[in-house]
Amino acid sequence: MIKGLNRRIAGAALAALLTTPTLAADKGEIELAYGEWATEIASVNVVRVVLEDLGYDVKASSVSVAAMWQALASGDVDAMVAAWLPTTHQDYLDQVADAVVDLGPNLEGTRIGLVVPSYVEIDSIAELNDAAARFDGEIIGIDPSAGLMKKTELAMEAYDIDQLELVESTGAIMTAVLGDAIEDGEWVVVTGWTPHWKFARYDLKYLEDPQNIFGGAERIHTFTRLGLAEDMPEAVAVLDNFHWTPEQMAELMVMNQDKHADPYENARRWVEQHPEVVADWLP
Repeated sequence: MIKGLNRRIAGAALAALLTTPTLAADKGEIELAYGEWATEIASVNVVRVVLEDLGYDVKASSVSVAAMWQALASGDVDAMVAAWLPTTHQDYLDQVADAVVDLGPNLEGTRIGLVVPSYVEIDSIAELNDAAARFDGEIIGIDPSAGLMKKTELAMEAYDIDQLELVESTGAIMTAVLGDAIEDGEWVVVTGWTPHWKFARYDLKYLEDPQNIFGGAERIHTFTRLGLAEDMPEAVAVLDNFHWTPEQMAELMVMNQDKHADPYENARRWVEQHPEVVADWLP
């Protein structure tokens, strides 16, 4: 009973803070790095809003996956909420493990793999070669440094996929190609991950991966640079407490698909609409 009451009080206090951000003290600058994926655009902006309303000057920098890990390890950025583990980003973590701090998962229940519309008449990665012509000989990928792309290259080797080419693009291009193909009823295979708004918009399926190249369920972790906990203990407490569900993230990702959407303003709307969720992140 007391816990529930305290949550309501904290939620009310947060709502008051959100309506008067100019009253917050200037607590210094913190820089967050992220990749241009729908999941990370959503999460980095939510964290940015919460930290700003506590009085921090927050900068969010979009970089490649490799650059994100290197910048964190070198101390050029302070934190990121975009580490997909234990599969997608494990190679990057292995290279800098002694120079970063893992605060644990901020979202659980993720997945990566190759995705097709449900009407596509194959169910396994092992069937791709035989159906290559139906896919115009292409697997539509994202940015080349992404861990998902590296896993796709490994899968193509493991399954001897030599009749299709992995095409480098971006998350936005990948979803545009996917949408166009579905509109025309054509076959298309893309690199995919969950959570992502495309699963809410389209009827899709993952191709089976009997060799488990893409791994099972993953988690998205929060990492900081060494020393941030000493420099900004309150900010690190927020980062450590930050945790939400795929359903909560999906709400914001869908908002971000609206025409002329502003991910930062949408994140502020989401925070204002979920004060009790955000209250649990506060120190």
